Amino acid sequence: MSLTLGRVLSVNVAAAPSPTGQKESGLTGFGKAPTDAPVPVRAPGPKGTGGSGMVGDTVQDLRHHGGDDQAVYAYAREDLDWWERELGRTLPAGSFGENLTTSGIDLTGALVGERWRIGDEAVLQVACPRVPCTVFAERMGVPRWVKRFTERGVSGAYLRVVEPGSVRVGDPVVLLSRPEHTVTLGMYFRALTIEPALLPGLMAAGAALPAETRATVARRTAAAS
Repeated sequence: MSLTLGRVLSVNVAAAPSPTGQKESGLTGFGKAPTDAPVPVRAPGPKGTGGSGMVGDTVQDLRHHGGDDQAVYAYAREDLDWWERELGRTLPAGSFGENLTTSGIDLTGALVGERWRIGDEAVLQVACPRVPCTVFAERMGVPRWVKRFTERGVSGAYLRVVEPGSVRVGDPVVLLSRPEHTVTLGMYFRALTIEPALLPGLMAAGAALPAETRATVARRTAAAS
């Protein structure tokens, strides 16, 4: 399978941490800025020890962010545009802390485990949705932001790095493979947040489902039984 889904509109990294009042360290890597230079991507290692999959990008909270299953974060320009209209303010690329601002791709409908080639070499795999945190809410400065973001249900996509390479502005995003199950990022996000009845269905994604989520499904379903 080889199908062009869209393209990379912006590549965004945080070369240095910025201050926040919401974390014990007082620092965050949330503030991403666009760069025109090619950025190498590689698997950073397990969560807790590995940071961003984007070389030169900063991740401060290694307990909750970064690692192989959250190596690269993508958010669609079309969804940023929706929030611009909703909030009545400009949201430049990187506003949601995304590494890749995409164009033409339905990230909410992406299937867990599908693989994309970005540019000439890099192969990334759809891993999991982004669940909003207090640092995100602080950065946005919007009342009830976590609830509003959750209710909208458009989370963006965390991606694994399957094959290293470099990504740059304008790179095509080509679909290489798509699994046969029906677990989309939209369903995944709702299962983790507002529709827990969907949790058992996530297991249909098989080995592509992050181990952390498999443990969450087992724990929550056991508690409910």
